[in-house]
Amino acid sequence: MAKERLIVVGNGMAGCRAVQDVLKRDPDRYEITIFGAEPRVNYDRIMLSPVLAGEKTFADIVINDEAWYRDNAITLHAGRAVQVIDREARVVRAEGGLEVGYDRLILATGSDPIRLPLPGGDLKGVVTFRDLDDVEAMVAASAQTGARAVVIGGGLLGIEAAYGLVRRGMAATVVHLVDVLMERQLDASAGFLLADALATKGVATELGAVSEEIVGVNGQVTGLKLKDGRTLPCDLLVMAVGIRPNTNLAKAAGLEIGRGLIVDDQMRTSDPRISAVGECVEHRGQCYGLVAPIWEMCKALAAGLTDTAGDYAGSVLSTRLKVSGVDVFSAGKFAGGDGCEDIVFRDAGRGVYKRVVIEDGKVAGAVLFGDAADGAWYFDLMRRNTPVAEIRETLIFGQSVTEGLRGLDPSAAVAALADSAEVCGCNGVCKGAITGAIVEQGLKTLESVRAVTKASASCGSCTPLVEKLLILTLGDGFQAQTGPKPVCGCTHHGHTEARRRIVAEGLKSMPAVMQALEWTTPDGCASCRPALNYYLICAWPGDYQDDKQSRFINERVHANIQKDGTYSVVPRMWGGMTSSDELRAIADVVDKFKIPSVKVTGGQRIDLLGVQKDDLPAVWADLNAAGMVSGHAYAKGLRTVKTCVGTDWCRFGTQDSTGLGVRLEKFMWGSWTPAKVKLGVSGCPRNCAEATCKDIGVICVDSGYEIHVGGAAGLHIQGTELLTKVATEEEAIWTICAVTQAYREQGWYLERIYKWMARVGLDSIRAQVEDPAARRALHDRFAYSQRFSRVDPWAERVAGRHTEEFNPLSRRMEFATA
Repeated sequence: MAKERLIVVGNGMAGCRAVQDVLKRDPDRYEITIFGAEPRVNYDRIMLSPVLAGEKTFADIVINDEAWYRDNAITLHAGRAVQVIDREARVVRAEGGLEVGYDRLILATGSDPIRLPLPGGDLKGVVTFRDLDDVEAMVAASAQTGARAVVIGGGLLGIEAAYGLVRRGMAATVVHLVDVLMERQLDASAGFLLADALATKGVATELGAVSEEIVGVNGQVTGLKLKDGRTLPCDLLVMAVGIRPNTNLAKAAGLEIGRGLIVDDQMRTSDPRISAVGECVEHRGQCYGLVAPIWEMCKALAAGLTDTAGDYAGSVLSTRLKVSGVDVFSAGKFAGGDGCEDIVFRDAGRGVYKRVVIEDGKVAGAVLFGDAADGAWYFDLMRRNTPVAEIRETLIFGQSVTEGLRGLDPSAAVAALADSAEVCGCNGVCKGAITGAIVEQGLKTLESVRAVTKASASCGSCTPLVEKLLILTLGDGFQAQTGPKPVCGCTHHGHTEARRRIVAEGLKSMPAVMQALEWTTPDGCASCRPALNYYLICAWPGDYQDDKQSRFINERVHANIQKDGTYSVVPRMWGGMTSSDELRAIADVVDKFKIPSVKVTGGQRIDLLGVQKDDLPAVWADLNAAGMVSGHAYAKGLRTVKTCVGTDWCRFGTQDSTGLGVRLEKFMWGSWTPAKVKLGVSGCPRNCAEATCKDIGVICVDSGYEIHVGGAAGLHIQGTELLTKVATEEEAIWTICAVTQAYREQGWYLERIYKWMARVGLDSIRAQVEDPAARRALHDRFAYSQRFSRVDPWAERVAGRHTEEFNPLSRRMEFATA
């Protein structure tokens, strides 16, 4: 009986794997011919990255050598691309006029790299990263002394390309459109760690960067121009921005095409004699670019070609990064979503981040960084839809721990841990060392265990487990620790510790803080994100970029939302002073935008109530045109400086209270603080500006200025305490700025000044502002931060410009020199 003729178009991994699976099932059924566009035998394309990095050679990644084709009686036409499929005649025509007939045809044409349509894309030195020819071009470019490379695309291939080029001696920068590397496989926390790890290996990253033009000289690439105006110099530019199914041949043959070549569960196309497999196909609306799904497709295809059972039902994906020393695994719904629960583990000492996503009591996804040893286990649980409710407590610790504890309650699970099980990764302390010290040295508190064993003494992530060991060993003898309340449920650290470590460890981004302090959630929550955002702004003015999404709605839209969904707008009036021009501008805005209510506030300002959200930018623009800026009535920052008329008009005034109030407000406006701050300046002890119920108040007297602190007149009513007395207006400004900065640096988020004062003590605050050197240092830090804070958000929004490009003020700002 004559063999059926099987032709495979594509000599890559998918086509040859399909042939291997067919041969396993029925080695004598087909006469096989394979066409390949590349002039080579089949090789492992996913191992091109190690070849580029110099870790492997081409010979190392060959899958099927010439002997395999010969031994299996396979005819290989390497370097001959098929150009036409004649479905009626059932023949294919290849380059050079070669024509071969088929009974069954497999299309495994793979995918093509996407090339961005940028000006200069045809310059010499612009390559993709798809096959061995691309690798050879990159290796040749790396041989130039001092050569620099730019890789567009921070996905899997782009990162591997950049790493390989660095290994070859080039300086390499990854330019990525999104703020997170490998965002299709990693969440923000893992992406941050990856960028940090790449930096240690010499790979620079430009995130959130838009490529605009590839520039060159004499036909050779010399750089990549970004949309922000910068140009990154390079001698080699690699585009690794994705792939698209290669369906040209199938489309010309009249087969059904969607995003890819559409196939059913048996991998058959719209022509039952033609099957397809690999990156060129679309199955149930999905196209796959990873190797694991391709292997599953090949099994289903081979089953259909050999009349055996086996359908392809789609794949659950997992990803690993091939960069030496960077252990990354991702699978499934790694980013969670509605109805999902996150389990997160961080070990700052080892640079480990683990996130397991649970949905309907089963593992739905996982992302592991720094320790991916359990990736296969999580992936298996996910693929098998295994219920994990019974192992929920220990699931994040991996297979070795969990499988020994299956079905046990948490306390029994701790008891079942081997004495050799590591509890504290930072200091390498095992369970046996902790329990032994508890018994032998009579330890009864967490602090004593820390002092003796060092367990939980570093990052603190193992604190709950150490406490469980104390309870297990001592029973009722355990003395529970008390301490500062945690920032939120995402961490066991309090506000003071979080602030201390941000400064001490130079943590300058939210992912950095969450990783170093081992947050138990991947992205924080509505309680901790605003707090961390403020702490970073305060600690690193000019370096940290405000995270708008970590602010409440009022701060995001620069107005206070009202109960009906409209907003109130409060322009700033310096020290309560205004003018006829400003009042006319306000009146015109009210009429123009039909604002229903206008009210004078207790802070000597005018509140426009009932502004529609869509009208806000236009309202701001008109107020800006009159020289008015945002009053920050919505802000955790300086709100108002209330004044009386002072010596200008009042017969009892002792000092120029209005002038001092104006100077203070012009100097301090825009500053961010833990909670709202209101100031008052009264020109005499009659206190018409009600300064003694403000956060900071000034009472002017004949001999100078009394500085008061810690008042409140809201839900909590409290009078101020006298902080100090100074002789001159300049000293008053220095002192007020110094105490404000002390509060900014030491206060907890949402903690008003009077609560901060009660916590740290008035004497502590007084000592800081009465010491000349300490006062000067606090004032100078405040003044420095104001360089970046006095930005009118209204004008910024109206102009559509970045903060650093906009000068928001139409008024002259006054500085007090300390």
